[in-house]
Amino acid sequence: MVKISGDYEGNLRCRMVHEQSKSVLLTDAPKDNMGKGEAFSPTDLVATALASCMMTVMGIAARKHNLELNGMKVDVTKEMVTSPIRRIGTITVNIQMPKGLS
Repeated sequence: MVKISGDYEGNLRCRMVHEQSKSVLLTDAPKDNMGKGEAFSPTDLVATALASCMMTVMGIAARKHNLELNGMKVDVTKEMVTSPIRRIGTITVNIQMPKGLS
């Protein structure tokens, strides 16, 4: 079980704390949605989590097969749509494998 706690700091900013590691994550609403855009937005974190999860699962599989993925890179693009409501429209993930594994 993982516990994460959070505080709303005002001005559309949240401070989230991962209990086990004490890592702190700030989120801000993006500029195009009434925020300051000074940190990841909650929907940015969705795209970030997807890419990180993909690389982690690939790393687990690579470890089982004695492969090294150091140097793997990822680019993520998140596009929002506004109709019928503001939401994530698409997330595109481009993974670049290390030389020798592509």
